[in-house]
Amino acid sequence: MSGSRGRRGEDAPADPEAKAREVCLRLLSASPRTRAQLADALRRRDIPDDVAERVLGRFTDVGLIDDQAFAQAWVQSRHTGRGLARRALAAELRRRGVADDTVNDAVESLDPAREEETARALVARRLPATRGADPAKRMRRLVGMLARKGYPPGLSYRVVKEALAEEGADLDSVPAPAEPLD
Repeated sequence: MSGSRGRRGEDAPADPEAKAREVCLRLLSASPRTRAQLADALRRRDIPDDVAERVLGRFTDVGLIDDQAFAQAWVQSRHTGRGLARRALAAELRRRGVADDTVNDAVESLDPAREEETARALVARRLPATRGADPAKRMRRLVGMLARKGYPPGLSYRVVKEALAEEGADLDSVPAPAEPLD
């Protein structure tokens, strides 16, 4: 068994730049990553900062790292899949180390009409589960669900109120919001 060791890590490249390239390629092959996520991974593996910067710069130059494309894809995917609104999407991107300008560009690409349409679909899907509860409780639950997904209070309240009204719920017992919305 000479020359080939069986345990993981023993065959890792001794050259820090080769190790950095290997780490980045392995992570990128699993899923898209931001530059900040890759930099954190390299830091955790004790890759010197200058080597990490050189490798990350090269990967950016050849298009393997593209935070703008990542942010755009993230916004479309998470909005479509999870129904997240701009505020929640922006928070997720910032947690992944995407620059504020890039985050703003990506969330601004989300059409406000599409965002409202998604909020309506989320409410419609959840509405049947709230039947039997009093209208005020239904309002709180549904508006809360939209708030957790990042929808603004005014939009949330309006969409839920309209859905409850269409269903014939008695909205006289539902108090108006205490603070200004939107």
